[in-house]
Parts: sequence; structure tokens; C-alpha cells
Amino acid sequence: MAELKTSLIQCDLRWEDPRANHAHLETLLGELDGRDTDLIVLPEMFATGFTMNSREMAQPMAQSESVAWLLEQAKARGCVMTGSVAIVDGCEYYNRLIWATPEGEVIHYDKRHLFRMAGEHERYGMGQERRIVELNGFRILLSVCYDLRFPVWMRQQPAEGEHFEYDAILCVANWPAARRQPWRTLLQARAVENLAYVVGVNRVGEDAKGLGYSGDSLLVDFKGEPLIDRPANEAFIATGVLDKAELDAFREKFPAWQDADRFTLVPGVGH
Repeated sequence: MAELKTSLIQCDLRWEDPRANHAHLETLLGELDGRDTDLIVLPEMFATGFTMNSREMAQPMAQSESVAWLLEQAKARGCVMTGSVAIVDGCEYYNRLIWATPEGEVIHYDKRHLFRMAGEHERYGMGQERRIVELNGFRILLSVCYDLRFPVWMRQQPAEGEHFEYDAILCVANWPAARRQPWRTLLQARAVENLAYVVGVNRVGEDAKGLGYSGDSLLVDFKGEPLIDRPANEAFIATGVLDKAELDAFREKFPAWQDADRFTLVPGVGH
């Protein structure tokens, strides 16, 4: 059965300096490649920190140095690279999660829930579509930071006749230390309620606005048990294994999905 080796990259970020962050991350990653991992997960806005200067920092996808860097790294390392960057698309700006493959494919997800307490909803556009990608037999729901607080958006929505829509949730973040307990709790809650693995990658350090970040990056299994959980406030790279056989066996043994309520998402309602 399928396994998915996933590397969580918890690190500090240089403020609004993409080239410095690219170089910093290359040094941190060292020789990590497809022999060791299938997927490298970077924090939200890994190239700039959580900047609201979208007009100054965003670039079109085709001209984005950070998207090009992700593709170069994916090809050189022989594994998928993912993290979010500021992108301008037409007349709108997005906090866009990029999924870059060694074969040169780019898939993206635009952050749906914008953190209004920082004014993100005034500087970026709201994403309109959920995105599920596939890797090593795993279907993975993509999400960014504040999305984690909205369980309806992230809930399993299997098609008629299917039991599960995805096998794992991936969430990249710049989640401040002051709210570290909700971050940890919500990662585990999303895993339990969806009978899925959850990968949550957050940054450490302090940004230019004086906000501190504790990290608390977690790999959580389908029972809400942390498989990767390091002490707060330290940079690290850790690789864990998602096991499809163990996931399927638990879903069979504990079929809570049979009692789930079906629902339909209506885009834009409530916003």
C-alpha cells in the first residue's frame, strides 16, 4: 500500500526579501531530496513573511521568482515542493499556495478565508475553489492558515457513492504564538472529524511587525495523535510517513463516515 514521506520545514523568514529566503531555505534543506522524501512543505508566504504589501510584493505567476524557485527545487530534488506566495492574477492579488512537481507541473490553491484582523481581506482576493491534489496514492486537500478555523470549507465532501474525498489535509501558516493553542487544537480536530492525516507547517521567529511565531508544526494522524511534534520556538526539518494501509484499516474499523451529514457548499454565502 501507498506511503507518503512528508518533510515539514519550520524556519524563520526574512521580511519581504524573497531572494534571501530562497537562499536561506536552500541552505536549510541541504541535500534533502527524493531519496528521503516525497513532499517538502514550506510555511505560508515563505518568500516574504505575512506581508500585506501585496501591490509591492506580488508578481504574476509566469514572472514570479518564488514560483520559478519552487519549480527549480522540485526538479533538482526530485520531489514535490509546496508553500504559498503573493501572486497578482489579472486585476486581483492572491495569497496562493503553489504545488510544484519535479515534472514541471504547477497546481495552485488561492486562500479562501482572509485574516481580516490583519486587513488581509483588503489586500488580497478570496479564493473561490477548493483544491485536491494527488501524490503516491494520497488525495490531499490544500489549505492556508486561517482556513483552518472553518470546518465546513474543509469537511470531507465525497461524491455520491464514495466514502472519502481526500486522505490528508495540508495547511501552511504564519500563525502567531499568541494563538498557538487554537492552531494545535484545530489541526487535531480537522484530523479527527475527517478521518484523515493533517500536515500543518508554521514559521518561527519574529516578523517586521513585532509578531512572534512559535512554530508548533505538526503531522497528525487520523486519530488526532501527533506523529511529529517538536518543542516550540525552534527551527527544524522533520520527515514523517503517512501510511495508506493504516488509514484504510482505521476507516474500516471505525466507520464514523457512515453517519456523516451530507451538505452542499454555496460559494459566497455569508461573505
